[in-house]
Amino acid sequence: MAKAKGKPENFGNQPSKELTEQLNFRVTKEMKQEVKAKDDPPEFCRQAIQEKLDREK
Repeated sequence: MAKAKGKPENFGNQPSKELTEQLNFRVTKEMKQEVKAKDDPPEFCRQAIQEKLDREK
C-alpha cells in the first residue's frame, strides 16, 4: 500500500485546503512516543492543533 504523503485527498482535509506547509517544534521524549504510537500521527497532530485553535477563537 502506498504512503499517503502530502496529498490533501489522502487526509480528512477539505480539497480546497492543500497541505503544503510544515511546522517543526520540540517535544519531550514521552510526548513523541505517545504521538508516534497513534494510527496516523500527522493527522492526530493536525486535529489537535485545529481543536486548540478553534477553542481560542
